[in-house]
Amino acid sequence: MSSVPIRVLLVEDHFLARIALQSVLSGRNDVVVIGEASDGEQGVAQYTKLQPDVVVMDLRLPRMNGFDATAAIRARCRTAKIVVLSNYEGSEDVYRAIQQGAMAYLTKDTSGEELIEAIRSVHRGVRYLPRAIRDTLADRALSFELTPREREVLTCIASGQSNRDIAERLHIAEKTVRIHVSSLLDKLGARDRTQATIYAIQRGLVHFD
Repeated sequence: MSSVPIRVLLVEDHFLARIALQSVLSGRNDVVVIGEASDGEQGVAQYTKLQPDVVVMDLRLPRMNGFDATAAIRARCRTAKIVVLSNYEGSEDVYRAIQQGAMAYLTKDTSGEELIEAIRSVHRGVRYLPRAIRDTLADRALSFELTPREREVLTCIASGQSNRDIAERLHIAEKTVRIHVSSLLDKLGARDRTQATIYAIQRGLVHFD
């Protein structure tokens, strides 16, 4: 093991969560926290300033969410190593984070030991995805792809809008909305709009913060 500690930047908006992460990491000889950020924009700025070895990134952040912050950091440095630590568990969340450049994805109920293992792995340039996350990605790969318009309609459905409301919002015919709704129910395997909303939330297709 290298005698030079892994320099970590924490990007987490909740103060107590940052304290907890500091506590987990501070007792390690091979890891040192060199900076913290409480929102996505600050996280990008801190990355540029500090050039950490690894970033531990939340996804639900003010000003700029963790997905966009991850993409922004990777745009500045293609070799940036980012570990996502989030409450989001939906397949779309995992897929999107990986697409934006995250090398590891952990949920916030993970153990301190696994977080350390993920940081070490990512620092070596090796992707770290626990079995449950790999299964989530596999399920998504076997599932479906929604068109951009279907995603818009699904978001409207989840917010309780009627077909007429959706048609007016998206500037399309109500008949076209019905076609999209029928396609969505089929792709999601849902019997009605309520079940479609539940499935969409579970898979991370829509969020209510």
